Amino acid sequence: MRLRIIQFVAGLEVLRGTHSIRFDGTCFWVLHRRKEFGPFDYEWSKDFSGVEFMYSGHKFGEYCSADEIFADLKQFSLPMSVVEVASLTIGTVLYGVLNGLREPLWKELLRQRLDASGFQHFSIREDGPERLTG
Repeated sequence: MRLRIIQFVAGLEVLRGTHSIRFDGTCFWVLHRRKEFGPFDYEWSKDFSGVEFMYSGHKFGEYCSADEIFADLKQFSLPMSVVEVASLTIGTVLYGVLNGLREPLWKELLRQRLDASGFQHFSIREDGPERLTG
């Protein structure tokens, strides 16, 4: 029994090295099965009335209001897990920015949403300066 627990814990360590979300400023990358996808990012629209979602420099969606959100990553042929994790992440980041949440708060919220959605094997890493919400 003890050997199985040790093997399970060792297996979780391997998963953490193969699945993560890496932040660098406003950008993030999703590491899935040791392959990195990104950068995902956001930028305010030219008139500051909305937020555009970007993947690798290409717009894939837009937030105009709580009632008007559009996002479509189909053109990039990403694995479904990457799409789901990136959507949870960009949504949580946007929520944090629009509600003035400090980074530790929205990252904890992201952790909760990942866990609740079955993505507890994705770790959250920080590789760059804190620039999102202070």
